[in-house]
Amino acid sequence: MSPLDLKKGSSKKSAYDLKTPFSDVDERHTLAVLVDNVDGVLARVIGLFSGRGYNIDSLTVAEVDHTGHRSRITVVTTGTPQVIVQIKHQLERMVVVHEVHDLTVEGPSVERELALVKVAGTGNERVEALRTAEIFRARVMDTTTESFVFELTGVPNKIDAFVDLMVPLGLVEVARTGVAAMARGLE
Repeated sequence: MSPLDLKKGSSKKSAYDLKTPFSDVDERHTLAVLVDNVDGVLARVIGLFSGRGYNIDSLTVAEVDHTGHRSRITVVTTGTPQVIVQIKHQLERMVVVHEVHDLTVEGPSVERELALVKVAGTGNERVEALRTAEIFRARVMDTTTESFVFELTGVPNKIDAFVDLMVPLGLVEVARTGVAAMARGLE
């Protein structure tokens, strides 16, 4: 492929970011935000999203530095490129925020989610649920004569696919942790 054959928005073979920041296409972005672990900080961050009408697809929060009293908030949101940039700038202006990283654009990253899936069934549905769980590498965490609780870890699409396959087999309940994400490499 010659450099002149690059399509707009393609940056795999170029040192330049050819994506226009004024696109109308919604994109899914994963933001990692390092904040002070103080009362009300989560409410302030969530308030930034809700007050401006931004949607949160996934949210996870945990203290990551006990001595420094810092927490990491991982937010998955969807918006146009200019909306994502606006969200990042507004987060960076908050006093309690130390770092904001858009893992979607900063390079390769790892995303995982944990789900507990309860399936009830007998006979063939029960056997098929176990077979499907084995294919997806889901572990049986609890079992009774009428149901299973499976634990599944993976990317959100994998969990969605597993849940979709469990619906006709007797899906009862799903609990998901939300996305945990981290940049690959040393930085």
